[in-house]
Amino acid sequence: MDLAKTLMLPGKYCPSLTHYERWLTREVNIGDVPMGGKHPIRIQSMTTVDTMDTIGSVEQTIRMVEAGCEYVRITAPSIKEANNLAAIKQELRKRGYHVPLVADIHFTPNAAEVAARIVEKVRINPGNYADKKKFDQLSYTTAEYQAELDRIYTKFAPLVKICKEYGTAMRIGTNHGSLSDRIMSHYGDTPEGMVESAMEFIRICEDLHYYNLVISMKSSNPQVMVQAYRLLVEKMVAEGMNYPLHLGVTEAGDGEDGRIKSAVGIGTLLEDGLGDTVRVSLTEEPELEAPVARALINRYVQRAAMIGDSAPAFSQPGINEEPNLAHLLSGKRPTAEVNAFIGGDMVPRVVADLSQKRLIDPMVLKDVGYIYDPLLDKFHMGDQSVDFIYLGDNLPSFTMPGNLKQIFHYPTWLKLQHKTNIHPLYSLNEYVTAQERDAQLNLVCICLDDLEHELFERIPIDQTVVFILETNKVHGMANQRQFFFKLNEWGLDMPVVIKRSYDPKEFDGPVGDPMSSEEPISKLQLYAATDIGALLTDGMGNGIWIDAPATPTARIVSTSFAILQATRSRISKTEYISCPSCGRTLFDLQETTQMIRNRTNHLKGLKIAIMGCIVNGPGEMADADYGYVGAGPDKVTLYRGKEVVKRNVSSVHALDELIEIIRSDGNWVEAPQN
Repeated sequence: MDLAKTLMLPGKYCPSLTHYERWLTREVNIGDVPMGGKHPIRIQSMTTVDTMDTIGSVEQTIRMVEAGCEYVRITAPSIKEANNLAAIKQELRKRGYHVPLVADIHFTPNAAEVAARIVEKVRINPGNYADKKKFDQLSYTTAEYQAELDRIYTKFAPLVKICKEYGTAMRIGTNHGSLSDRIMSHYGDTPEGMVESAMEFIRICEDLHYYNLVISMKSSNPQVMVQAYRLLVEKMVAEGMNYPLHLGVTEAGDGEDGRIKSAVGIGTLLEDGLGDTVRVSLTEEPELEAPVARALINRYVQRAAMIGDSAPAFSQPGINEEPNLAHLLSGKRPTAEVNAFIGGDMVPRVVADLSQKRLIDPMVLKDVGYIYDPLLDKFHMGDQSVDFIYLGDNLPSFTMPGNLKQIFHYPTWLKLQHKTNIHPLYSLNEYVTAQERDAQLNLVCICLDDLEHELFERIPIDQTVVFILETNKVHGMANQRQFFFKLNEWGLDMPVVIKRSYDPKEFDGPVGDPMSSEEPISKLQLYAATDIGALLTDGMGNGIWIDAPATPTARIVSTSFAILQATRSRISKTEYISCPSCGRTLFDLQETTQMIRNRTNHLKGLKIAIMGCIVNGPGEMADADYGYVGAGPDKVTLYRGKEVVKRNVSSVHALDELIEIIRSDGNWVEAPQN
């Protein structure tokens, strides 16, 4: 796959690139909880118990509703489960819960047709609903390709007619990893293929005069997911469509990584005013997903309320003002390389703030990834050791590691006698008027407004300048993005470190909001992953600096590296592509994920997929290096990429067998001893 072509960003896909403005979609009726239009962004999740367990499904649904879910999705892999949706719905209504239910369908049109008569919405995957997914390389003439579309039309039309008759909504949900062989052969494994896969089904619906549609473009790779949604909107606008968008990152995983990966994908699109419903897919209990979704969404509820008369909260579809639509960059922004350390082809750098720490003991550097050995009087680094520490005016009383760069305020830096690996931080005025500058690296604090200041015209531009980009704007990501557009327009190629500062008050939820208990550290992860991750996803930024005084330094460092990992800009650990589980899952996914993580989390750079069943198997794990996929009760199939290596391995031995495959490929290293 040509990544450069895959990640080309469309120029017009959202209402505005300068301020928050939500794209106005058409209203879709889903039971008595409508979506789209000017309705709130809705929250949903999916049950994980067996659909034939009626009471278990009902009780889990109730927990999800009480946690904040406005729609609940339930898998229906066969007619048997589809029929049981009626019993689940009846029991929920009897208990006083009227949450709209969504049937999740893969491979089985007959189950979809049963479910559409029972529940308020059905989700179909165009990659496997009426199309084929056997990993075959196919070749079509124009006539043969049209014949396949005609066949799909015939097979799909009955479901559309049932949905029209019963007032049932439908989600056309494309997944990056389950594109059909036909689409893969014609478009490749690309966002364009994802979009066309959905558009084919949308056009069939419209031909049958059915418009109660919601669309999704999911991937476990946030970069691919973001590009696909943007391209989808651009294509829909071109064809006069404005269907609501269901946002989600598939198989995000659990814990910090799952939340940050989800926020990078979902938050980037919410920033651009896209999205009408959100599902955060975590390998955790489903009721734990809703608070994360609510924390992401609430920022935009508050932001829309702050707009007032300065800008419309919604834009009409297809109306795009050219001044607000500077084209996004294609791929990574090219920059100069400064001091053989930052910019150019270097990975993004991480800055940590130790300016308020007592710097009397080298052990203080443990939180930034440098472990001091007093017996050998040396420091040990790891894959998540920061590159810069900001000390301000705080002078340490011990010798710093030789490969850790220190940043001091310019006046303090001037007074230092020994300046090896020590660099000054200036305001714009200080840098322009400086009596002395560092010969290696000069860091200049700057914001978008400074570009219009006369001081900027006097700034000495050379191969030592690195900008520290700050913002105090409510819609800070768009503000910082405009800064990059300006540099690109003016042909300026100095590296830029993206800095975001977070006041603890930002983590407070609205009064009376049941989701306001989401822990502040988790909210920091979500906000920073959105604000900084959105820029990194688009190839902007050579470094990351999270300023959050109320958050422990170690957590800030961990969050920084997790954002870089999620945006694929700097790999510092193993990546797990883990599905969130559902009623199809054939083993305890949470327990299995933790077991695999415990044995493999030292394999930096490897991507390991852990999938509960074949639906989320070789397709949906997309770009994983290895896969562990449920194949039946107590049976696991092991993959190398999309290739089956061993089938029906006992779950007792499956992890050992997976490790042997990794070892035989030369990708295994022994875990370091503590």
